[in-house]
This record gives sequence, C-alpha cells and structure tokens, in this order.
Amino acid sequence: MRHLFDVISEDDEILVINKPAGLVCHPTKGDVYSSLISRARLYLGTESEPHMINRLDRETSGIVIIAKTGEANSALRKLWESRVVRKEYQAIVHGELRGVHLIDAPIGPDEKSIVSIKDCVRADGAASRTKVFGMKTFVRDGRIFSLVRVVLFTGRKHQIRIHLSHIGHPIVGDKMYGGDENLYLAFVRGELTSEQNARLITENQCLHGGLVNFDWFGETRTYAAGPERWFAEFVQK
Repeated sequence: MRHLFDVISEDDEILVINKPAGLVCHPTKGDVYSSLISRARLYLGTESEPHMINRLDRETSGIVIIAKTGEANSALRKLWESRVVRKEYQAIVHGELRGVHLIDAPIGPDEKSIVSIKDCVRADGAASRTKVFGMKTFVRDGRIFSLVRVVLFTGRKHQIRIHLSHIGHPIVGDKMYGGDENLYLAFVRGELTSEQNARLITENQCLHGGLVNFDWFGETRTYAAGPERWFAEFVQK
C-alpha cells in the first residue's frame, strides 16, 4: 500500500497525523489517495468512521486530529468550540520580522477580489486575534526572510495568512495573499509559468501547524511535529 501519512500518535479514540503540504483534507475527486480523510479510512479500515476535528489548507502541512469514535468526536468538537485548544504554527515570511506582534484585526469576505473564497481585514468582519513571534531573520539570494512562530486565539479561515499579509509580511509561496492573486488563479487552472513559480519561490506556502495542546479528561495532551524537509532546508541552507 502507498504511504498514507506520518502518524504522530494513536490510541483507541484519537489518531494524530502530520499532514503533508499539497494534500487536501476532504476529497475533490474519486481517487482514494486524494484526500486526508479518505486515506484515514484506508488506514483505519473499511468499517471505520473517522471524524476530522481540525482542518488545514491544502498547502499547509501539520497536525490534524482524527476522532476514531463518535464519543471522541463529540468531546473533541466541544473542546475546539470552547477555544481552549492551543494551536501553534511556524511560517516563513517575506521581510524582516522581529519581536512579538499581537494582531487584532477582524476578518470578512474580500468583496473587491476576483477570487470568491478570499477574505481580508475589514472593520465589520469577525473578531480575529493572532500573536506572532519573530524567531530568525536570514538572507537568501539577496532577499530577506523571517522564520516566525504563530499562536492562534481565534480560528478564522486563512487567518494566519491574512494577518501576516496585513502587517506587510506575507508567507513565502502564498498564491492568494502574497500580493498577486492572479498566481492563485493560474495555479487553479494548472497554468503557472516558470516565471510565476520563481516568484513564489516554494511549491507550497511555508506554513506548518506544528503543535496542538488540550486537556483530555484530566490529562494534558500535547502533539508536536516538525515541518517537512523542504521547509526546514529553506531556513537552514
């Protein structure tokens, strides 16, 4: 059987996966390997009914929690809805970003965008808070980049990508919020040119969900996973 995913942890109730970049969480076509949830069904067996508790964008790598039972699904969803779950990410952004930044900026639909699913910071949007910690600034090919740690206090769609772009430090490889949404349209059509790929620098956006922490019936659960090799090498080489 093809390699399905990297398992971080598993017990009778919870399966924790380190999702690779480039894999959607839910199926968009018939191939059983095309989505994370369909791979989870293959891994757990045909009689299983896995429930995905959190989701990551197609190009974002990192920790995804799967409930293996209906009871675990109900309990985990209540935890997520109560906002007591700690979620941390790593990102590589354009420019020099040092220190600690609390971004408190509401998010709603971007009505000016030609991309229907795109959101933006807007005064009448839903409350959204993100904390960013500068970890390392480095130079590659004469350009400045920064590795940052990100803590989410809310969980809006595309929140990290929108907030980092909003403060002038878009994520490397972000086709939608990197400054030219035509890159996203070309990507969807499968028409990215070599020049556009060079502008993006990386095939997938440099965003990794590396830590999830919550209390599970009196026991503190912490799941952690490092980013993929291409991400790490971009920072280290």
